Amino acid sequence: MTSAKPQILIIEPFFGGSHKQLIDTLVECLNLADYEIFSLPAKKWHWRARTSALYFSQLIPPEHDYKVLFTSSVLNLAELIGVRPDLVSCRKIVYFHENQLVYPVREVKERDCQYGLNEILTCLAADVVLFNSNFNRMSFLDNVQPFLNIQPDFKLKHIRERIEKKCEVLYFPIKFHAFPNKRHMMDAELSTAEPHCLHLIWPHRWEHDKNPKLLVEVLMELNKRQVDFKVTICGESYQAMPEAFDGIQQKLGAKLINFGHLTREEYIKALLTGDIVISTAGHEFYGVAMLEATYCGCYPIAPNKLVYPEIYPKENLYNTSNSLIKMLYNWCRNPDLFRRHRDKFFDYFNFERYSAQHLVPKYMEKMRITV
Repeated sequence: MTSAKPQILIIEPFFGGSHKQLIDTLVECLNLADYEIFSLPAKKWHWRARTSALYFSQLIPPEHDYKVLFTSSVLNLAELIGVRPDLVSCRKIVYFHENQLVYPVREVKERDCQYGLNEILTCLAADVVLFNSNFNRMSFLDNVQPFLNIQPDFKLKHIRERIEKKCEVLYFPIKFHAFPNKRHMMDAELSTAEPHCLHLIWPHRWEHDKNPKLLVEVLMELNKRQVDFKVTICGESYQAMPEAFDGIQQKLGAKLINFGHLTREEYIKALLTGDIVISTAGHEFYGVAMLEATYCGCYPIAPNKLVYPEIYPKENLYNTSNSLIKMLYNWCRNPDLFRRHRDKFFDYFNFERYSAQHLVPKYMEKMRITV
């Protein structure tokens, strides 16, 4: 008697960061016998987008009982189905962590249109298209036609309409229960965690779309105004250190208490001792690090654009670098007033709608799985 084959096929061409985090969170609710994962390491993103469909087409067994195919938008699903028509009967679910139609490039001429076209074709081949935020969904849909209009000698029409009816928003599920929560800790545990000066946290990828240049400008201005603060600059770094960070350790001295990648234990400790978590992003489709830091007790400050107005109240958002500087300067001068303000924020901010416990059952429902 042969054992049953897995019915869920999970494909992730970029198995790292939030892509890996999502899959790890979902499979915790599944039996090992229920699913099979095919993945590639999270590097060489451009080649993953170009060639992973061909790679996986050779790797996925020809004999299978797959009923559901779950993948991210890095995979060109249309190519995979084209060379593996045996997978066409699966319920094909694609998750968009970001989208290439509006993903920022430093120079317009750098944009390779193939990646955006891959995502459009992937949506057409899918049965369900999930986005991690409404900003992600709308920025994609609103740019389908303008993107296709780049094509010079004929016009592609009605593509958006075909895609839109498949699209839904399903927030990224964050395992808040795996984090300690400063607001629920005993006063004795926090006695050493709340020194007088404010601790600022910047926990983002060290890449240009997170705008480290703006962060440095703000910190230098605060330093120049001689207010007391300390700062943690952490997050993943896939390439060379941003030019904006050159010399920052010398310029900030003892105020820069963490600089570079932290272990998970160090990261959580920094968040628990943090007061404010800052985003300077030029682009953000969701912002896992911001929500994690907020859950741990940091007051979030983010640009009044991108996904942020969807998640945070307007008083947590800034419009200009000057307004960010002014906000931080006033709070650094009066930490006690700031902390009273922060306490009010946590009285009404709702974490449940972003939590894994609330969201994972909705993912299972999309796969039509009962757990």
